[in-house]
Amino acid sequence: MSEYFATVARGLEELAAQELTELGAQDVAQGFCGVSFQGDRELLYRVNLWARLPFRVLVKLGEFPSADDRELYDGVQQIDWGEYLTPDLTMAVTVTGKNEQLNHSHFTAIQVKRAITKQQTEKFGARSNVDIQDPNVRINAHIDQDSCIVSLDSSGSSLHRRGYRSAVGDAPLKESLAAALMKMSGWTPDLAFIDPLCGSGTLPLEAAMQALNIAPGIFRDSFGFESWLDFDPDLFDRLIKSAEAGESQDLQATIIGSDHNFDIIEQARSNARSSGVERYIQFAQRELADVEAPADTGILLCNPPYGERLGRDQDLGAFYKLLGDVLKNRFKGWTAFVLSGNKELAKSIGLRSAQRTTVYNGTLPCQLMKYEMY
Repeated sequence: MSEYFATVARGLEELAAQELTELGAQDVAQGFCGVSFQGDRELLYRVNLWARLPFRVLVKLGEFPSADDRELYDGVQQIDWGEYLTPDLTMAVTVTGKNEQLNHSHFTAIQVKRAITKQQTEKFGARSNVDIQDPNVRINAHIDQDSCIVSLDSSGSSLHRRGYRSAVGDAPLKESLAAALMKMSGWTPDLAFIDPLCGSGTLPLEAAMQALNIAPGIFRDSFGFESWLDFDPDLFDRLIKSAEAGESQDLQATIIGSDHNFDIIEQARSNARSSGVERYIQFAQRELADVEAPADTGILLCNPPYGERLGRDQDLGAFYKLLGDVLKNRFKGWTAFVLSGNKELAKSIGLRSAQRTTVYNGTLPCQLMKYEMY
């Protein structure tokens, strides 16, 4: 059994822990911006392929005192790097956290790299080159007070980059946050779903992929673990084939995405084609004022602009009031969710929320507001 740590957006730890448990993770424990768990190699591959919420999955190699650069160097050298990194493989070191002595991430990363390459030179007579852009092995060093945890990053590029989204609009939601919002909304594939402000389509796309049981990692070019010395291609190939075989071809519910911008809707359609869900989503260019409920009941979820991201110089109060009017007059029987990072603008909706949940869109604290439209 290996020790893993999945990094997630702040506030999504509980949801991520539930997801990891469902995927078969053991000894699951929530932390700050992440979830620790244990499992075997197959679980590691499965989580990277199937988990919708994490950014990265780290494999813990060691933990040791690191009050200063000397302790850090010695601790890194205690790890047998020959098991993970031969001189023909490139590497990159990422550092998170700091303490009083190790308070500059670039300096800390250099110390870690020096310790590794010194061991390589003594053992192999050669050392790995650094490739910041696309390394074979990504190493993560996390400094917490006077301790350091060194891990391998099994994911490579962040898992929120599904691989299907070639076109993005302004200020798009990360796919991982969109997937989390879908879970928080309680939407199920037997309910109609609409995002009347869909931009490049992230929310409808994630809804369709969840409903059709499409693995979020199935479109990615690669994962970090594929270039590791112990990579098991047969095991991973079996998981890929199993995921493809488990995809559904049937979706009863209506999924709709609309936006006032024609070019943005074309981007959404392009992303739907890339992910193979084009025939399951109805995308349309439509002004918010013209949006109608497609069914008697369902889930509406949207992420309107809130100043910090878009429309900084625009009067968005009237837009939020219009959103509230549309919900009140045309979506009776529905449950609506609105994500906003601006409390004053949110008041302009003019409806009493049944629930408010704090969600972080990047570093920006937002409120996911729930409205029961009777």
